Amino acid sequence: MTLANATLLPVSGFTPKHFLLEVTGKVATITLNRPEKKNPLTFESYRELTDFFLALQKEETVKAVVLTGAGGNFSSGGDVFEIIGPLVAMETKDLLKFTRMTGDLVKAMRACPQPVIAAIDGICAGAGAIMAMASDMRIGTTGAKIAFLFNRVGLAGCDMGACAMLPRIVGQGRAAELLYTGRVLKGEEAERWGFLNRLVAPEALLAEAQALAGELADGPTFANAMTKRMLEMEWAMSVESAIEAEAVAQALCMQTEDFARAYHAFAAREKPVFEGN
Repeated sequence: MTLANATLLPVSGFTPKHFLLEVTGKVATITLNRPEKKNPLTFESYRELTDFFLALQKEETVKAVVLTGAGGNFSSGGDVFEIIGPLVAMETKDLLKFTRMTGDLVKAMRACPQPVIAAIDGICAGAGAIMAMASDMRIGTTGAKIAFLFNRVGLAGCDMGACAMLPRIVGQGRAAELLYTGRVLKGEEAERWGFLNRLVAPEALLAEAQALAGELADGPTFANAMTKRMLEMEWAMSVESAIEAEAVAQALCMQTEDFARAYHAFAAREKPVFEGN
């Protein structure tokens, strides 16, 4: 499957088989739900998650997303027996199909206009760490154990965009350490390094992530989507190009009703009520 030919489904009609989906108001919560195995991914769940994030590009009701795992763990990555085992027997052309398919998930997460917040407790390893990395923000616990394990199974650390994205989050040297060694980055260190935006108690994790998502969902969502897009685009721009691109982006945001609503609310000493247009 590629981004170009994936079937786009409205989120309101999306019935996942491989994860839990709850939409409350303007916030969608995705829960990876194989707690007995620490929520690993399969070929099917990769595809279904990608389809969901692609569907969000045309979704008008959902304004923010929370991504989490069931049973006290985020995700242990690709299932050893359902993914790793079959990969050993594949030929190069099929392996490339797989690696491109996993990358499609990251591209879909980055392309959807909604901010994605990862709520991380327990194991967050391999492809699970990649999904956390691909999220816009990450809230975790002191018990979070984040590991980019690819070298531990004889693979390079350059998986699903890790060599491009992780250095931008934690810095080049720290990213190199994590990708070369595959060591565990625990919650407190992850927060100090900037991988986690904040630490909360395990029992408050999901509520905290959903509250932040709700706050973003109640904000100027056209402008939020523009911020996400520019954060993505400006990685490959010079400062001069970025300033020009931001001038165009901000001029578009100034044409929205939300911009006018904010002005009138400020003038009336009221809190603005944004509607996303």
